[in-house]
Amino acid sequence: MIVMKFGGSSVANAERLRHVGRIVAERAARRPVVVLSAMGDTTDYLLEAAERALSGGGVSIERIEALHLGALGDLALPEGTAGEVRALLSELRSLLQGISLTGELTARTKDHLVSFGERLSVRIAAAWFRQAGLEAAAYDAWDVGFVSDSHYGQAELDRESWDRVRAKLVPLLDAGILPVVTGFIARDGRGSITTLGRGGSDRSATIIAAALEAEEAQIWKDVDGILTADPRLVPEARPVEAVTYEEAQELAYFGSQVLHPRAMQPCLKTNTPVVVKNSYNPEAAGTRIVPFLPRPADPVRALTTRKNVTLIDIVSTRMVGQPGFLERVFAGFARSGISVDMVATSEVSVSLTLDSLNEINGVEEELSRFATVEVKTGKAIVTIIGDVSRSSEILRRAFGVCMDLGVQVQMISQGASKVNLSFIVDDTQADIVVRELHKNYFE
Repeated sequence: MIVMKFGGSSVANAERLRHVGRIVAERAARRPVVVLSAMGDTTDYLLEAAERALSGGGVSIERIEALHLGALGDLALPEGTAGEVRALLSELRSLLQGISLTGELTARTKDHLVSFGERLSVRIAAAWFRQAGLEAAAYDAWDVGFVSDSHYGQAELDRESWDRVRAKLVPLLDAGILPVVTGFIARDGRGSITTLGRGGSDRSATIIAAALEAEEAQIWKDVDGILTADPRLVPEARPVEAVTYEEAQELAYFGSQVLHPRAMQPCLKTNTPVVVKNSYNPEAAGTRIVPFLPRPADPVRALTTRKNVTLIDIVSTRMVGQPGFLERVFAGFARSGISVDMVATSEVSVSLTLDSLNEINGVEEELSRFATVEVKTGKAIVTIIGDVSRSSEILRRAFGVCMDLGVQVQMISQGASKVNLSFIVDDTQADIVVRELHKNYFE
């Protein structure tokens, strides 16, 4: 039993759906559950349609209709499926008319709105799979047990969802059915549609894989797996054969866009392997994410960078040894709901980084009552994922590269996970640092 999740680019049009159908058919003997995102740019189209309705521009779903009705025609799907798709499009149009009339888009309505992408995609895909000879059936996530809280836009499933998922899907698989399930969405206890937030479709797949105790969760993307660096920055980047959950989460948190950290948590609880595969190159081995790995011969597995970071240096104006300094610093950020990324501390000072989108004026004023505060923008985090027990070797080489480039490291932090070494440089220097580090570690 496996779970196969395909992202929006993998199911972007009829041609891609035919290709995905072949990938699924080749693995039919492994009793797959398929989880799908919305087709192509559908979610963006839905949000744009809502903005147009809100601004008085009327209701327009032409691009959404063209994509999905075009796929129906290209795949020559039966009238029954066409009727389901048209019914959903009619429901979408009515929702947008309501948004236009009321002039508001609540969080609950927005979740309802964006759910149409996944609901449309699974019905078209399941019909194509049936036409290709597979016993497929489309399911909205709530039909297979996904019940969440009412935190619209960032909902969490209740504890009983895992049991319901297993109770619903195991009999279907035993009966030879191929379930095609919507990712990203659920219903709350009152029946309102919710979404699972960033990485939600991948998280849907890993929840199902963990609940079913599947052999593995396959996350099909448009890259050959987790790479040693961003290929747009480092053309020589190559796939990493395997990483641990811990390493994958650190990579995701500090800039890698392959998997969101939340998506791996369900499988981490059950030690279910996650495999990142490329739907455009299915023969590629991909990257396996597993609980543990032998100590690697090379000290570094991958590099990543996150730009547009704010660096804040905070120095206490009180006497050395006075307790409570760090407590007051972090309490200020907590009260403002601001998440801190990196931290380096001494007895009377702390340096930390924030996403530059955060508004820090209120926090800065509060901190200034007991510390001097210096805010520096335009910074980047460069992160090295590897065997931190060999930190001296890793840092010697990294700082040697920076010295040769004339780059000054402005802060350094070793993650408590023991797989992450990160340091701060200027935004404008990050790309060349990563390229030269890649040459040093991998080429």
